Amino acid sequence: MSAPLDRHLNLSGASNFRDLGGYPTADGRTVRWRQIFRSNHLGHLTEDDAALLRQLGVRSALDFRGTEERTAAQCGMPEITVHSLPVEPTVVASLRAIVATGTPLSTDHAIAVMRESYSGYVQHNTQRYRTLFKHLLEDSAPLVIHCTAGKDRTGFACALILHTLGVSQDTISEDYLLTNRFYRRDPNHSTDLPDEIRQVLGSVREAFLAAAFEAIDADYGDLKTYLREGLGLGKAERAHLEARYLQG
Repeated sequence: MSAPLDRHLNLSGASNFRDLGGYPTADGRTVRWRQIFRSNHLGHLTEDDAALLRQLGVRSALDFRGTEERTAAQCGMPEITVHSLPVEPTVVASLRAIVATGTPLSTDHAIAVMRESYSGYVQHNTQRYRTLFKHLLEDSAPLVIHCTAGKDRTGFACALILHTLGVSQDTISEDYLLTNRFYRRDPNHSTDLPDEIRQVLGSVREAFLAAAFEAIDADYGDLKTYLREGLGLGKAERAHLEARYLQG
């Protein structure tokens, strides 16, 4: 019997690099290992990190960072094809707008703004996630999905993927919350926000992800309709994804 594969690959330059494989589905199958990875950005990879990604055969990166974020830290591996699916960040600007009114910031403000940003993934950026699934339907794996921290835009993307493949809600939540165990904030990326606010922004909470699915219910009625009408995943597309990314 082969040894279990590691879910978290502790890269020096990308602390939140993880495999989406190994999760069981409702019909008794399992998500294939070493096909879909999730990560924070790939702009600080070391030579050893790059060697490991080559060993894993990673060919494509689906990058949800906004324009300025991408420019500041570009992927240093020319053999990886980067596909930009920009979801522009809004959280820090929203918090600074609150400060500009003279209101002292609290962690409640930070949580509310984070939830608002997740709602925006559905309300304003569904097309980006639709494009994500178009790439998943192509023969581009092994691939990595990432944004800057690999926790919010990426977290919602991976939750959608796992839902589509039939993984349970509890397991999806567990995968999402692993960021709190592994992600290390970039010390070179600082803001003028108070530390307790930055602590909220640098973590994930179930309430954040729930806001995106609340927006799905509000705008589309339910997740099944969102997958079909918002993301273009009919029965044929879902069957194709299952055939490609599930085993057993």
